[in-house]
Amino acid sequence: MEKILKNLRVDINENIYLKDPFSSDLGKEIVNYSLHLIPELGLEHFTFKKLSLKIGCTETAVYRYFENKHKLMLFLTLWYWGFLEQNLVLSSLNVKDPKERLMLAIKILVQGPIYKVNNYIDPICLKRVLVDESTKAYLTKEVDEDYKNGFFNLYNRFGERIAEIILEINPNYEYPKTLVSTIMESSLLQSYYSEHIPSLTEIHPLDNKRVDFFQQLVFKAIENEN
Repeated sequence: MEKILKNLRVDINENIYLKDPFSSDLGKEIVNYSLHLIPELGLEHFTFKKLSLKIGCTETAVYRYFENKHKLMLFLTLWYWGFLEQNLVLSSLNVKDPKERLMLAIKILVQGPIYKVNNYIDPICLKRVLVDESTKAYLTKEVDEDYKNGFFNLYNRFGERIAEIILEINPNYEYPKTLVSTIMESSLLQSYYSEHIPSLTEIHPLDNKRVDFFQQLVFKAIENEN
């Protein structure tokens, strides 16, 4: 299974990029250098000029792949959610009990991908970017247009997959999508809080209590609707 995920790539909406970054060595460098430079500088201070200096190419060359850093951040964000979905699908193939599948889904949401090696993007570095910067990919003035263009389909599809598991457990639960989207974002925010604003959480960055918290939260919400 690990070998399969190592070689899988996530198909991102082609309107997010101008040229497929994985079609050339330079494109791959743009993506992988971004994974290190965005956390180092923060998205506000990250620029294509600074990225090009790191890579050793022209700024114009970077713009041939992405229109702006917003589109690059969208690309990285959607890759992450798509890769998590691939992790969930492959790791739950033989799991028949929907409660076990839901527990697995929550674990993947909170801890990140089970399979941590990929030939296209480093999943560990990618999660670091998402923890610090993910909301900046869609909390923008362009979000409505991005939504109309189908940019969030991977995000939606992963959420719907988990919502379907919830409805297997309790078909009468009224808010499966709302619950799942809350967990998807809160799992990243709680990681951010534990590292940067620890007064907002009881959970230490290095422990695994976040998984327990979110599993309790989800299952109690579902059970209260029975």
